[in-house]
Amino acid sequence: MRLLVIYCHPDPESFNAALCSRVVEAARAAGHEVDLLDLYAEEFDPVMSCSERRGYHTIGSNQVPVATHIERVQAAEGLIFVYPTWWYGQPAMLKGWLDRVLVPGVAFAMPEPNVPIRPLLTHIKLIGVVTTLGSPWWLWTMLMGAPGRKILLRGLRAICARGARTFWLGLHEMDTVSDRARTRFLDRVGRRIGRIA
Repeated sequence: MRLLVIYCHPDPESFNAALCSRVVEAARAAGHEVDLLDLYAEEFDPVMSCSERRGYHTIGSNQVPVATHIERVQAAEGLIFVYPTWWYGQPAMLKGWLDRVLVPGVAFAMPEPNVPIRPLLTHIKLIGVVTTLGSPWWLWTMLMGAPGRKILLRGLRAICARGARTFWLGLHEMDTVSDRARTRFLDRVGRRIGRIA
């Protein structure tokens, strides 16, 4: 499978960097083709400009500012996101990437009278998330409703292939867990990526 790994963390020595490396290594070891998109290393600009917003619905020209990123998404069969969960959701850099790259005519067709929004990422058969969270599971899930998870595994999945598979791997209480727990999570991530068919 052609996998686009979208990695978002500013510190190249972070635990998230180790998670990203494990994802890439395990995917390649399992025979998958991997394109690593490191948003910070590539200095992606997450800010949608005024002109971009005004042209957001103009199919074709709305793709020009982020054409290379769109090409990478269109070449993929699976998307795997690796990032820290901050304030219960994706970091601003990653949210900006979603806003600017998954535009009408690429990710979805805008609704029309009596015609609902239509998915255009029908080549994407897998969405995976590997993340860390400072909050405990009960707070993030039961009190906050897991907003970051819903954005990707419900919102994004709705515009991908029908029956697209998903997985979510999250290490909660990241700031206080032991080194042993981190090692176990790294191993869990490697095993899960190795099972991608």
